[in-house]
Amino acid sequence: MADANRANPQGVERLGYLGLGLMGTPMTGRLLKAGHQVTVWNRSLGKVTPLVEAGAKRAATPRDVLANSDIVFMCVTDAAAVEEVLFGPEGLSAAHGTGKLVVDFSSIHPDAARELATRLKDANGTGWIDAPVSGGTKGAEEGTLAIMAGGEAGDIARVRPYVLAMARRFTHMGPTGAGQTTKLCNQVIVGCAMAVLAEATRLAVNAGIDANRLPEALAGGFADSIPLQLFVPRMAQGIHSPPLGHIATMLKDLDTVADVAHATSTPVPMATLAGQLFRLAKVARGAEADALEIYKLSAEER
Repeated sequence: MADANRANPQGVERLGYLGLGLMGTPMTGRLLKAGHQVTVWNRSLGKVTPLVEAGAKRAATPRDVLANSDIVFMCVTDAAAVEEVLFGPEGLSAAHGTGKLVVDFSSIHPDAARELATRLKDANGTGWIDAPVSGGTKGAEEGTLAIMAGGEAGDIARVRPYVLAMARRFTHMGPTGAGQTTKLCNQVIVGCAMAVLAEATRLAVNAGIDANRLPEALAGGFADSIPLQLFVPRMAQGIHSPPLGHIATMLKDLDTVADVAHATSTPVPMATLAGQLFRLAKVARGAEADALEIYKLSAEER
């Protein structure tokens, strides 16, 4: 195991975090509140400053993050962004990595996760855990995320105490790529739930009942769920800031579902329909709009 940071009063390993977006910023904040040393990097510097003020150390490059960390967490947009952070100029692969680990919270294709893990290991000896997350910005802020992981059992055990500072659940699903495949199953459920709950909310509104009371009325019944309780009030009240997730992100994941389904001869008619609805939402509302704005597709024109 890499040397622990003697400056940390808890005697735990040095941590790094790359990608300080909707998820990365609150997740890093939770690590800092738990008393961990965290070195951070983000492409846009403005997002780094609040975390530095909270106690994080600023790194000039991804390479510097790995050089000053034993475990590096990462949450970026897509596989292209992951590759750039790993193998671009001053990327992680340029630092010494033997005995160190990268934990990737990004949602990417399982094949891409396996390929990138192998390339990084060959480049500098760094280990890899693919650990996509579910729970949105609310879960990141409250530390209630569900994280599904692929990788070696010993590596999972090593990072577990730190991950559980950011999440409620951390489940080892199998070898590299298994976490990403599990996230795709999650996105089938969540993407379809958003589309179905948008229908139910619109039906309530158009039929003249108070859609805001649907979560209360259905609580405890077969229709009850965390998405019902969280999504419907936001749809009905038009609450989209901060977004729970971007339309483009959900569409990316559902497109990956379609690709993996094709490769495995798996029928996914509901996820395919949800994907097409999010494609329409991307055109109508914009790629960076809250995914729950799928509800607005059925609004009457005024």
